[in-house]
Amino acid sequence: MSGDRARSAVFFDVDGTMAKTTIVHYYAYFRQKRMSTLAALCWRTVFLMKCVYFLVMDKIDRGRLNEIFYRSYAGLHAADIFAQAHDCHRDVMQPKCFPEAIKCIEDHRAAGRLIVLVTGSIDFIIAPLASQLSIEHVLAPSLVVRDGRFTGALDSIPVSGEEKARRMRCFADQHDVDLTACHAYGDSIADLPMLQAVGNPHVVNPDRDLLRAATQAHWPVHRWTVDSISGNTPS
Repeated sequence: MSGDRARSAVFFDVDGTMAKTTIVHYYAYFRQKRMSTLAALCWRTVFLMKCVYFLVMDKIDRGRLNEIFYRSYAGLHAADIFAQAHDCHRDVMQPKCFPEAIKCIEDHRAAGRLIVLVTGSIDFIIAPLASQLSIEHVLAPSLVVRDGRFTGALDSIPVSGEEKARRMRCFADQHDVDLTACHAYGDSIADLPMLQAVGNPHVVNPDRDLLRAATQAHWPVHRWTVDSISGNTPS
């Protein structure tokens, strides 16, 4: 401790790490919310074809994917989407959360560490999760709103790759946190910079490239599932 401030924190990626979700799940929920069954079926058929492109782009550059994908929100009424955020959390994220992630957060909090969510998902989507878990600190982008509608642009560069690590370093400076004493959890090779930024990295259900990096670095590998109630958590 330094004064009343914590010297250690734990940084969690969200999608794929805390829950079996992606940014696509949330957008699909918002778009279909007020569609008829038939209209939603037609929309999904077209949207699934676009998802092939999104998958390819994700392999190339996660940050660039986020920038492109969030353009899909352009023209949507911001107030309507904000009002649906809690329902989205209840219907989409909550059923897909890993119980081990919740327990892991509880264990870290009991150890006196700050809990920080670091995610490429939009802030209003993550807010209900943070509220549910009593997490005060969220490092996430916002969508620009003009005349009551989303423009499709982010308010900053995408929170992915090195930008996650940069925001973590800024957070550490602002909160007197020693990153060498911190933990971080991620699932994708795009999370590598955030994992390398701390002294105690952990990988969760890693993709092939991150698993290779974790194996070479001898990092802990966690296999968390939606239905499981136990998992490896650090002391």
